[in-house]
Amino acid sequence: MRLVAVIIFALMTAACDQEQDITGSTSTCPMRNYSYNPRDMNQCVSACKSCDHGTTVTCTTSCTLKGAR
Repeated sequence: MRLVAVIIFALMTAACDQEQDITGSTSTCPMRNYSYNPRDMNQCVSACKSCDHGTTVTCTTSCTLKGAR
């Protein structure tokens, strides 16, 4: 029984995401590559597509939630 618990724990630990956190890098990309107004929907979507590699739908939703019109 303990062996099964150890194997399950090992599998759960191995499944953890090993990517590094890139917090803050997405907000500097548009400012570095564009001179844009984040409240302008077209400019926000363009920056989102190139910096976050998003699609029109996901970027439009993200920009709307951020207050772009």
